[in-house]
Amino acid sequence: MNAKQAAGAVPNMDTQVRQVGNALKSVYSSLLELGDLDGMSEDQRKPRLVSRALTAQAVRIVTGFSPAEAAATVIDGHADQGIDAIAVVDGPNPHVYLVQGKWSPEGRAAADRKAVLELFAGLRLIDDEDFAPFNPRGRQLAEYAKSVMDRGPVPITQVVVLMRPDEPGEGFRQGLVTGEQAFNRYGERLDHRIILAPEVWASVRKDLAPEPVRLSATLFPWFGISSPYESYQGVVMAEEIAEWAKSGSNLFNLNIRNPLGRTSINNALIETLTQEPAHFWYFNNGITVLCDAVEKAHQSMLAPQHRPLTLTLHNASVVNGAQTVRSVAEAMAVGVTAAEAQIGVRIIVTGKREDFARDTTDATNRQNSVGPRDRIALDPVQAAILEEMRAELGLEYSVRRSELDPPEETGCSVVEAACALACAHPDSQYSARMATTLDVLWERGSQGIYDMLFRPQPGAYLLWNAVQVLRSVRRSLHQLRSRYEGRGAALSEHGTYLISHLVFRRLDTEAIDEPDPTLEWATEAVARVPHLVAELLPAVAAAIDDLYTDRSRIQAVCADVVRCREVVAQVLQTPTTQGARPKPDKYRRVPAQRKPRRPNAVHVLVDKAVLEEGTPLTLTTAYPLEAEALRDWLAQNQKRSLATWTNHRTKPILWGADGKQYSPSGLITRMWELAEWKERPVANQGTARWVTASGETLAALAWRTLGELEEPDEDAPTPSVRD
Repeated sequence: MNAKQAAGAVPNMDTQVRQVGNALKSVYSSLLELGDLDGMSEDQRKPRLVSRALTAQAVRIVTGFSPAEAAATVIDGHADQGIDAIAVVDGPNPHVYLVQGKWSPEGRAAADRKAVLELFAGLRLIDDEDFAPFNPRGRQLAEYAKSVMDRGPVPITQVVVLMRPDEPGEGFRQGLVTGEQAFNRYGERLDHRIILAPEVWASVRKDLAPEPVRLSATLFPWFGISSPYESYQGVVMAEEIAEWAKSGSNLFNLNIRNPLGRTSINNALIETLTQEPAHFWYFNNGITVLCDAVEKAHQSMLAPQHRPLTLTLHNASVVNGAQTVRSVAEAMAVGVTAAEAQIGVRIIVTGKREDFARDTTDATNRQNSVGPRDRIALDPVQAAILEEMRAELGLEYSVRRSELDPPEETGCSVVEAACALACAHPDSQYSARMATTLDVLWERGSQGIYDMLFRPQPGAYLLWNAVQVLRSVRRSLHQLRSRYEGRGAALSEHGTYLISHLVFRRLDTEAIDEPDPTLEWATEAVARVPHLVAELLPAVAAAIDDLYTDRSRIQAVCADVVRCREVVAQVLQTPTTQGARPKPDKYRRVPAQRKPRRPNAVHVLVDKAVLEEGTPLTLTTAYPLEAEALRDWLAQNQKRSLATWTNHRTKPILWGADGKQYSPSGLITRMWELAEWKERPVANQGTARWVTASGETLAALAWRTLGELEEPDEDAPTPSVRD
């Protein structure tokens, strides 16, 4: 939802219909009985499928059934007798629902009085125990409904779900009321409910939201505070904290960031838990949990403070101490020694006060190393984008800084999205400003980039299409890099965002933000990117040489707002018609003489303090043979593809799979051995295989750090970095 949606409004009808249709097909396609649709064309089959799914969703809305239970109530098809679903709620409070669904891909479902008459006719058959006219499933459910109705004055509700935004006319409603009078002569048993598109849309969005987390916490010793917010503080044993971790990432929904995975700090926590568990309470700051409501179970009525207090926390979220929770869980998995550890826990009952929850999350993280990148996780716009990505495209969107961003085929992170949106902006200044550091992306205010990119909220299609183009540019530059030397090679490293901006300018972006469920725009654009990049790389290098001489620093030009604008203007003015003679590609690599010894990439990164301690790293799959050889082995444990950076000159890679430190090349060699890759090479460049959240390899980062590599002696070959 955008700002209006957050205030209670809903998107336009086209968006509602598209998102509802996507969600219904995703959830119900495998649950509904569709055998009678076999042999139909897709144009005939699709609306019938979605109509049945809409009926099932209406059943969910009125009964609370699961998707599978709701799908089992649908009888739509031949001989349904005007009823699309018969849903029976049995038990102490029985209720029978007869549902009729009207789907419209335009959001203009007709409210037909004839359909109302058919609904009443079907009810009369059930009341008269005339089940034979129904199809087999309808007959079975009609008999069940009648058996429940005969137990006494069981309420019956006729539900009409219409995919349209406005209420049906008075004639439609009067038809329902008039038909009910005959059934209510001896008591009010029959009524109706009309469900419109906004309610259906809200229900499928709710289904996409993560399940609320419920935790149990036994505190002893403990104390409580009753106002202004009910709160508890005390000691919880490690074994119970480890159980919390089984809730997964939903446990940290209100946190600024997820657990960061294996870091040197977390290794120290695990070491204390496994070797000196009695000291853990003294060394650790503890955990803060927010929840909407709490249930208390005292073990003593006369002296509750002298006995443990058991709390059940509803819609709980750990807002501070995510690393502690993860470390406790990992230590408990190693052995039972950690169970002796005591953890300080503070629990605050917010009563669904979202503003207070946000302020508490912000305040409790101030003592840690938390920057603007982390704080944007509290921005409601990011939560709205996450919901929009799921509803529109079925994709994940990672906002909090965590150990694992979505795989490329399943979604993207906010970092990647921000970079792509900055490149796609018509003004090249944003590509220039983030060329040196991505920290500028999170700056707020009139001069900041963040609000320019995310205010108003970018649509899911704009964001995803832009990400696809940026990824394609990165891949194309990676493939071209080895073909260039000197200033051309430097531009392939430092000019990623400048060239990406130019690619967007060359593409036809008029429809980049249009609803496009089949992603045709992205497919066509990505297909054009390699050719555009191959054309732009030498053109940009030539423009920089023309404007600022061939002694100018490539990195400085790519990070200068004014110069980038001038380069963009010159490149875009260059004729691109077929047959136009391109400028000489002067930095194309030719067979080179023996090169001097390369600087060590790890030493560069450590000495220049380029990466923060604990920076997440992901294994790249840019090498096809290697990717094929490791794919199955990596899929067995997602932590095998994850690592974190530690500022160590020989072993800076802390592997997520075992928590041990390696050199970049040493870890790759170890992974090849464990995967039993028989055709593995003798050596590897490990720094080219580990990438940061921005998509840059460690080797590329080292290159970018060494600005002097862009200013080689006139006759000297340009060195490259090594492990």
